[in-house]
Amino acid sequence: MEFTTPNVLTLLRIASVPVLIWLLTYTGPLPSAIAAGVFFLATITDFFDGYLARSYNSVTAMGKFLDPMADKLVVAAALIMLAGMHRTPHVPAWIVVVLVAREIMVTGLRAVAAAEGIVMGADELGKYKMTLQAIAIHGLLIHYTYFHVDCFAFGMFVLWIALVVTVWSGIDYYLKVMRALRPQTMRVAGKRAAV
Repeated sequence: MEFTTPNVLTLLRIASVPVLIWLLTYTGPLPSAIAAGVFFLATITDFFDGYLARSYNSVTAMGKFLDPMADKLVVAAALIMLAGMHRTPHVPAWIVVVLVAREIMVTGLRAVAAAEGIVMGADELGKYKMTLQAIAIHGLLIHYTYFHVDCFAFGMFVLWIALVVTVWSGIDYYLKVMRALRPQTMRVAGKRAAV
């Protein structure tokens, strides 16, 4: 394990997951605000670990593996807890299923591509998806109304937009992987035909 600063920040983001889950077992304005703060710190470390890794040329194989996994863990934990919390209104479970299923699908596609020697990194659409999800989750975590702003309603509004972008980016990623794998499949088929 390479304990570079970006990797340590990524590990801290993963360590925030059980804290976030524990906080979301409680209802009320204070635990909700603290949970939103923990989620905010996790999203900030996501920005800084990438920035530091690129700026100081400390990109590692472990970091490439841990960084996207940490993002998915934090987002999935927050969404699953928000759907199952004992407070109303709450996030519809079917939306969480779609969002988490997309992450599982993309992770699987990335593994298939990697097995064929093709590296599929994050694209712009995936970054927009992550940004929208983070904004939505912040509002949903805060939940309550402050300064005449219904944070839950705001969070749900952004989450609907994030849902559309998430499905769109998942389909786009699938098509890109299939196009990248097509030449590999053609070569294998050609070799079999030659035999």
